[in-house]
Amino acid sequence: MIRQTAYGIAFASLVLASGLASAPIAGYESAHDSTPVEPVLIAKAQQMTASLNPNELEKSVFNRINQYRESKGLSKLRLDSRISQQARIHSQNMANRRVPFSHNGFEGRVKALPIKFRSAAENVAFNQGYDDPVGEAVRGWINSHEHHVNIKGKYNLTGVGVAINRDGEVYLTQIFIYQ
Repeated sequence: MIRQTAYGIAFASLVLASGLASAPIAGYESAHDSTPVEPVLIAKAQQMTASLNPNELEKSVFNRINQYRESKGLSKLRLDSRISQQARIHSQNMANRRVPFSHNGFEGRVKALPIKFRSAAENVAFNQGYDDPVGEAVRGWINSHEHHVNIKGKYNLTGVGVAINRDGEVYLTQIFIYQ
């Protein structure tokens, strides 16, 4: 079974006038490079993800993050379909290799929202070959200081987007907003 996971850089808050930067992720080789991947491993990952429904995975991310927040005495986040649409587009673009696995374009995603807000943050994850890709991503975010700060942050709205590509790679994006 192929098991591959990578987590991006998280921003606890966003000042829209500042520049956002992305850095290489230690231990992660881009799916966009020319490194050959074993065809048998791709086929297994495709089989594992064939029955996954991105909409159900999005709901699962939302529910698990809210359960975690509640367990820490924090208020639940409200799901906003406009934020989810931006998160979904980003996940689809990463899955289709239109953009690299990163936070590139985060400023544009939040500026596109018809919502006035004070701060915003984003968590992204990529994994492949897991029976529970949402559980893997959420555990990774909770165990990563920067992502954990976002999860526990002073936010009241969220949106989640999940996309799965033909190689069985699962891309997850969660955007956090504080109005």
